[in-house]
Amino acid sequence: MRGSVAIVTGAGSGIGAATALALAAEGWEVVLAGRRRAALEAVAQRSPARLRPVPTDVTDETSVRALFDGVVDTHGRVDLLFNNAGRSAPATDLDATPLAEWQAVVAVNLTGAFLCTREAFRVMRAQRPQGGRIINNGSIAAQVPRPRTAAYTATKHAITGLTKSTSLDGRPFAIACGQIDVGNAATEMTERMADGVLQADGSTRPEPRMPVEDVARAVVYMAGLPLEANVASLTVLATAMPYVGRG
Repeated sequence: MRGSVAIVTGAGSGIGAATALALAAEGWEVVLAGRRRAALEAVAQRSPARLRPVPTDVTDETSVRALFDGVVDTHGRVDLLFNNAGRSAPATDLDATPLAEWQAVVAVNLTGAFLCTREAFRVMRAQRPQGGRIINNGSIAAQVPRPRTAAYTATKHAITGLTKSTSLDGRPFAIACGQIDVGNAATEMTERMADGVLQADGSTRPEPRMPVEDVARAVVYMAGLPLEANVASLTVLATAMPYVGRG
């Protein structure tokens, strides 16, 4: 994939940072998108020749448009978008979930992914050679919920719908779209799971986590396929975590 251009959102830490580094190691030119400039620059310093930080707020339409226009101005095209930016929310009973918390989760996890997908679709459809690939970071919450996570679970189920619609609408333009559902990668978001997290049976138990680099390798595999092939859905998770038969 040497010479190909990728945009990774949420690239300042966790899965985004690990994936950006893994793509760069495979020869991709990677644009790091995220809200925290210092975090993006820290990642870029680990492979400065191929990583370029661009501070971006994925919930802001103007900011997202500027990101993609800037990448096209600098690199000429976009071959890959990894829609990775996301946020969680405190575990809350459904009837006690504040509207502001719901809206904040939807803004990042769903609206942010839509805005980036829309811009990637616009660019990939018009560029020559035509096409590209979009990979959405779902979560196993796109398949099964955890207790008291209505907002997060709803957005991740919606990502599956966005993935399928993008895949269908992208066919005439050589735009492939797939989804990776991740379970318990070792990031800041999952730190609490090592100490103990609420289970479906009401108990609280620690859960195993996996290195974030394992997720990055899976994304690199998906990204490296020719556009004639697509991984529609891939689940990667810590082997011993409660998932199959959860609860």
